[in-house]
Amino acid sequence: MDRIAEPWGTRRPYGSGESWPARVDEYVTADEVERWVPSASVLHSDGDAMDIAVKDGRIVGVRGREGDRVNRGRLDPKDLYGWQGTSRDRLTRPLVRQGGRLVEADWDAAMDRVARTCGTLLDENGPGSIGFYTSGQLVAEEYYTLAVIARAGIGTNHLDGNTRLCTATAAEALKESFGCDGQPGSYSDLDHADVIALFGHNMAETQVVLWSRVLDRRAGTDPPAIICVDPRPTPVAREADVHLAPVPGTNVALMNGLLHQIIAAGRIDRGYLDRHTIGFAELEERVRDYPPERAAEICGVPGGEIRRAAELLGRARRLTSTVLQGFYQSHQATAAAVQVNNLHLVRGMLGRPGCGVLQMNGQPSAQNARECGADGDLPGFRNWANDAHVAELAGIWNVEAERIPHFAPPTHAMQMFRYAEQGSLRLLWISGTNPAVSMPELERIRSILARDELFVVVQDLFLTETAEFADVVLPAAAWGEKTGTITNADRTVHLLEKAVEPPGEARTDLEILLEFARRMDFRDKDGGPLVTWSDPESAFEAWKRCSAGRPCDYTGITYDRLRGPSGIQWPGDGTERLYSGGRFRAGPDECESYGRDLVTGTPVEPVEYRALNPDGKAVIKAAAYLPPHEAPGDRYPFALITGRTLYHFHTRTKTGRVPRLNDAAPEVWVEISAEDARAHGLAEGDLAEISTPRGRVHARARITAIRPGVLFLPFHYGYWDRSEAKPERDRAANELTPTDWDPASKQPIFKTGAARITRLGRP
Repeated sequence: MDRIAEPWGTRRPYGSGESWPARVDEYVTADEVERWVPSASVLHSDGDAMDIAVKDGRIVGVRGREGDRVNRGRLDPKDLYGWQGTSRDRLTRPLVRQGGRLVEADWDAAMDRVARTCGTLLDENGPGSIGFYTSGQLVAEEYYTLAVIARAGIGTNHLDGNTRLCTATAAEALKESFGCDGQPGSYSDLDHADVIALFGHNMAETQVVLWSRVLDRRAGTDPPAIICVDPRPTPVAREADVHLAPVPGTNVALMNGLLHQIIAAGRIDRGYLDRHTIGFAELEERVRDYPPERAAEICGVPGGEIRRAAELLGRARRLTSTVLQGFYQSHQATAAAVQVNNLHLVRGMLGRPGCGVLQMNGQPSAQNARECGADGDLPGFRNWANDAHVAELAGIWNVEAERIPHFAPPTHAMQMFRYAEQGSLRLLWISGTNPAVSMPELERIRSILARDELFVVVQDLFLTETAEFADVVLPAAAWGEKTGTITNADRTVHLLEKAVEPPGEARTDLEILLEFARRMDFRDKDGGPLVTWSDPESAFEAWKRCSAGRPCDYTGITYDRLRGPSGIQWPGDGTERLYSGGRFRAGPDECESYGRDLVTGTPVEPVEYRALNPDGKAVIKAAAYLPPHEAPGDRYPFALITGRTLYHFHTRTKTGRVPRLNDAAPEVWVEISAEDARAHGLAEGDLAEISTPRGRVHARARITAIRPGVLFLPFHYGYWDRSEAKPERDRAANELTPTDWDPASKQPIFKTGAARITRLGRP
């Protein structure tokens, strides 16, 4: 089968409550394979287990692992072919900037320059002058090491990941509702659900294998009904029984309309609400103002369709919901995602087979970044505002509590770049991410990275758009070239074993961080080394000690256990779903967060939270709809949204180098409705200019059934055309997106902005 043309593969139908049948996908380019090395996917967030084929010291293919609980042998096309994207154009030696140019250097010279600059800044400007911006694609062992170095070594509050751009709202929504991060549901809930609701989640293109699971259920007996919320006609929308296509930025109004109908019809679990939640009365009062007719006026979805969806949601015996960027990257992101949690709380549908909510992740190890404290939280889901949590962490690291910055919330990425723009942040260490393409308002980001006052360190596989601005570039090892663990959205942990050597002098991210810690001579309060581990397994054991007793407790998991046929969900004791029986981790002494005001983002004070929720129940938070900051108008009449395509991951640093994947989606395009295309004189394939107050993009028109008044651009395409090696700065969607973020999660708003479109020419 051509997995580019048929990305979800052949069907293996199964019925409700049955096990998902296996189907092993494989792609190998060699006649013979010398050995198979266990691993898992890193080009999406599903966490699919696979084995790497090795011959003559090279990766020559992959196959899915049949016994794994996540994928039962299936692989995404990006997994099947994506391994070929790390085999050429790699960085093999460090680079340092001399005379305005990047030139090769040895590791000693490069690391000495980084360490000396850090030391000087610490002495002259203090720890607040240094920041770290990392990825959602490292491994847990590396994130944890980075967290220890940044928090207890440097002592900076400026540590965040590019997970801020994709799933910060997932974490925040879980903390707001349940007091703590950690997904309540399990992928296996799809095996039991009679209704599956996807809120802003194009599962068919972002989690291909998980969508195959849904399609297999749909092909079996008693198939589940599907509800899709998305302004685009995605494969999910085409499969759905009910497709709701709201105006971008109006998700809260739509959710309030759905909750209004469900509550008005009495389809709530009053006993569950009374025993296990607080805040329902406020929600009931709030959504009373959003009957379907009023919700329809705001979000543009017909009232009858809102009623149809609410009827399915209200009558479901087993409801599974998923949420992703259509909510997370839109206006009122946290408020909207929290309403999905509220839907499950009012229906009492958590902790049972088929009854789960998955606030999905967008990257393979985004969950690890959150758990290990590399994304604006403290390790182990500890609460920065709880002195006992900080003291416990200080005890584990054997440092004084005052050494761990907790005077204010950890600095989020958008604020870090603002500090760099203002000049107080003088060194920014960027690892495994490409903000010169992925951040909003790219002209501004380029100007920040280019500042003479900012010392930029880039740690990556390739000379990316971001690396072009670096003062020091450190060549890193890729997937298949190092060992470590990653955790997916349903808490399944996989071990990625090293299969081949990295090219040239490239080093693993862990080796780079350990070398930096050694050169900086970070010490604990007794004069011993702050970082005491030396390899992946000892780093994992250190992380386990930090996680002990916390909600994300890894102490029941070992490398040996992970070398079995399947990944293992934390906490490793067989627990498949969280919050069974209404037992939450929301108590004032245990919770990861006291919550925030969903409008202003102001943190709730500890005393206030203790009075509100002394018994640690789930918190139902209501929200009113508020208009977006930038709405379409006369000059910019369209709502602009950005997103992903099935064949690429993030900024194409890997997938853009894979012929099959790149050929499937070689250039940026713009989706426009037939009605709008006619009004603007556009035909299929015409070259168009899309502009906003921040910039312009040139793209070929695709005429689809997208909601009229909405334009869509994929965000993957950077401003370097690798085939011609020249700047192409009118192809990156983030030239257009605004510098704006959700007040609670601090996630940038990529899906609520105003734009216009003009035809430039025919194909």
